[in-house]
Amino acid sequence: MKADVYVAEYLVESPLDPERVAEIMAGEQSCGTFTRVQGETDLLRQRARAVVQNVQVLSQSDRPSLPNAWLERKGVKGPWQQFRVRIGFPVANVGNNLPTLAATVAGNLYDLGEVTGLRLESLLLSAEYRKTFDMPRVGLAGTRMAAGVANGPLIGTIIKPNVGLSAKQTAELVQQLCEAGVDFIKDDEICANPMHAPLAERVPAVMKTIREHQERTGKHVMMAFNISDELDAMRAHADLVEREGGSCVMASLNSCGMSAVQSLRRSTPLALHGHRNGYGAFSRHPLLGISFQAYQTLWRLAGVDHMHVHGLQGKFAQSDEEVIESARDCLQPLATGLKDEVMPAFSSGQWAGTVPATYAAAGENLLFMSGGGILAHPDGPAAGVASLRQAWDAARSGVAQEQFAKSAPELQRALDFFGSK
Repeated sequence: MKADVYVAEYLVESPLDPERVAEIMAGEQSCGTFTRVQGETDLLRQRARAVVQNVQVLSQSDRPSLPNAWLERKGVKGPWQQFRVRIGFPVANVGNNLPTLAATVAGNLYDLGEVTGLRLESLLLSAEYRKTFDMPRVGLAGTRMAAGVANGPLIGTIIKPNVGLSAKQTAELVQQLCEAGVDFIKDDEICANPMHAPLAERVPAVMKTIREHQERTGKHVMMAFNISDELDAMRAHADLVEREGGSCVMASLNSCGMSAVQSLRRSTPLALHGHRNGYGAFSRHPLLGISFQAYQTLWRLAGVDHMHVHGLQGKFAQSDEEVIESARDCLQPLATGLKDEVMPAFSSGQWAGTVPATYAAAGENLLFMSGGGILAHPDGPAAGVASLRQAWDAARSGVAQEQFAKSAPELQRALDFFGSK
């Protein structure tokens, strides 16, 4: 791929000529507008205009996917064609500017009057251009090292109840979870700095528990504190976590914004756990928004170390195929020859019963987080963690869970209890 160009691929719907629509898209997001203007010389266009590389017509529909007042005013009728468009954008138009890169590939295009559907499918960068942005500081290898897990999945959980626990109660729960044998614990995305358990109190209380557990056992449990806030506050919270011996912080990516997360990345050596809550608003319509490949590309350029992908057979709307593809996207370098993979974080309704499908589809280079599957196990959290590890042992050995569970009582109890729900 040429170093001076990055490429975006779109799924588009329009009743107009696909080639014409593609050219409008390229012009709108580079040097052009709806009509040629003074100063838009041929030389300038040659240097700065995006170039349509390919248009592929896919299918046709007798109704539009989305309403469009512009087309209605002009009396334009169907049929509506769906087609893929591949556009090469000059790197020089954007440079090392992540918010502007996002605005170029996923900005005003969604509002174009010529389209009744548009979705950014993928974003492809050269190695040279990718290197100008932030890299993960911890990544896969660093996460494994910090948590002391050389092989297999990291077994994690989420603080539940989501909100309401005091700092002292949170620390007591963390102690219970550490003793249960988890590798990773995270705050819920809606619990950041609540009045009943401010981070100024919660971080020291929880980290005291984690340090004491490490002194007793030699095991450091990675705790992702949710520090989502405005930038100065996030930096201060990350500094507190670092001073207390923590190894990870979490940010709600869509709420905090790219420039804030990018600046946070540059100010802390801690693992940055990227939570994608709100992503469904960008992705659930098949002809609107942004696919996970492009979405995670942009956030990886901000330097995150972990990315949420939801879970297989989970409680959310995404198909298993989408979750699997998302995990594989995280584990692929963004450009040839780079080592910038990030840890895919599986969550949402995960328990021992979802392990076989996860192992078969995604392997073990992942963070497997289970809230209720651990905390609601009928024999307690330790049994919940044991049931997960037994499920992964069974998957790894190729033995059916039901057979393996005959000599694994915690797994058997999980299958009996959660399998009926």
